Amino acid sequence: MSTQKIQTEARKFALQNAIFFNGKANEKAVAGKVIAALKKDGVTPAEIIPVVAKVVTQVNSISAHNQLTELTSLAPELLQREKKARDFSLPPLPFAEKGKVVTRFPPEPNGYLHIGHAKAAIIDYEYARIYDGKFILRFDDTNPENAHLEFYDAQKEDLRWLGVEWDSEYHTSDHLETHYKLAEQLIKQGDAYLCKCTSEAIKEGRFNAKTCSCREDRTGEAALDLWKDMLASPEVSGILRLHGEMGSDNTAMRDPTLFRVIEAEHPLTGDKYHVWPTYDFAGAVEDSISGVTHPFRTKEYELRDPVYFRILSLLNLRAPHLMEFSRLSIEGMPVSKRKIKPLIEQGLVTGFDDVRLPTLRGLKRRGIVPEAIKQFVLQQGFSKVESVVDFSLVESVNRKFLDSRVKRYYFVPNPVQLSVDGAPKKTAKLSLHPDATMGERTIHTGSTFFVPKEDAQKMKAGDVFRLKGLYNVRITKTGDTLTGTYAGDELIPETAKIQWTTDDHIPLKIIVPGLIFKGETFNPDSLHELQGYAEKAVSGITVGEIVQFERVGFVRLEKQKKDLVGIFTHK
Repeated sequence: MSTQKIQTEARKFALQNAIFFNGKANEKAVAGKVIAALKKDGVTPAEIIPVVAKVVTQVNSISAHNQLTELTSLAPELLQREKKARDFSLPPLPFAEKGKVVTRFPPEPNGYLHIGHAKAAIIDYEYARIYDGKFILRFDDTNPENAHLEFYDAQKEDLRWLGVEWDSEYHTSDHLETHYKLAEQLIKQGDAYLCKCTSEAIKEGRFNAKTCSCREDRTGEAALDLWKDMLASPEVSGILRLHGEMGSDNTAMRDPTLFRVIEAEHPLTGDKYHVWPTYDFAGAVEDSISGVTHPFRTKEYELRDPVYFRILSLLNLRAPHLMEFSRLSIEGMPVSKRKIKPLIEQGLVTGFDDVRLPTLRGLKRRGIVPEAIKQFVLQQGFSKVESVVDFSLVESVNRKFLDSRVKRYYFVPNPVQLSVDGAPKKTAKLSLHPDATMGERTIHTGSTFFVPKEDAQKMKAGDVFRLKGLYNVRITKTGDTLTGTYAGDELIPETAKIQWTTDDHIPLKIIVPGLIFKGETFNPDSLHELQGYAEKAVSGITVGEIVQFERVGFVRLEKQKKDLVGIFTHK
């Protein structure tokens, strides 16, 4: 076969690979495609590889715009990415019937949602949709000391941003009178008793598997009278405990607490109630009476499953098919409010939307898109195996969504001035994306430029490089500033291509987040700033938009006070 035929095939695949990967074709990838295409014609890899090497060098030396134009003419069918179907679907639900599955997401309104909540909400929501069922949003607000009015709406906003919609919504506090009646039923049945012991005595009794004296003294009618007194006045202290199994190896079954007195004002019911159910009681009862068929919760509650089913059995309530999955933990990024709240109180982070935190608001500010969070959650799968994943996995998924849809601009970190002798005045038209449909921006150039300090420090007199998308420059003098001469427009293979700005630029600060924890210790170096110049066109970008700064990374732009600031998303 002629070399010309090999070159034609190599050219097509090199252009395709370059367009899909930021203007740079990978020699090995292209060679593999050509070898596969010409195998039937008996062409050997030894014949193909040298030709591919030369063609890839040529293709990589032309602009992204020209690459796209040429491939559109040569082989437009190659502009469509090959779609390899990957199955990130959830496994079938046991005992599930189409149209009859009911799931729920039960956040406590005590903070902003984080990526761990996202996993639970997405799994609940997806299963309801898969089975044409119903998805309930239930606010488990039975601890008035922790529930705050602002978080009811905030959590709904977070869910909607995530793309999660619900079929019905209510609060556990709406059903408190029903809970009281069920508690009274347990007391009358002799399945619950009133305990007046101190918390220390209760804890010690559970630890030593020692039965509380209240179990015999405050049961039956005595317990019922005390229960009614508790409901009537917050000054009557005590807790309602289940007749469990004090000798059980599972400490959760050692007479767990079902109700306790909390005098704090509730954000929805005010001071109407002061006796509140615990998670054990409220969770089981609400799942049953609201029709939930498949409630999910994290594996940490697995030891409490016997309590869940014991309560429902004693009350003769329907038992759902309870299922557990592992918590979603990310290395160096705390998801528990127990760790996040002290950081806020001590001023170590700016709030729940700090870009170093895995809260949905922090991730949104950072530039992580909701589609990426959903795919990331589904990729982790439905498992009870505990694992800690690296945030780079989130970045990898997010990158795939951003790469095809965000515009590209130049940003020069730590700028160094470059003066170019003999520089022609030009009007540069630079593509906003390899996909030509996204348009271009126009930059007028003179003889003054700014280039990254990191690149400037590597230069020496005589070096030739290319101002990306513009022309070549030969360095004549180095130092605190650079001086060079115009060295022509023609592409020179193997020369460095450097992003730049003119003196018509905007100063821009980019905030670069890192891991907020190293092990269990707060990392004081988890936030950095990158100062530099962005091309003037960036000033017209919509606040909140994500862009890609070439050779720097993806950045989300926001306003802080009156200044435009970038939040570094990832490479």
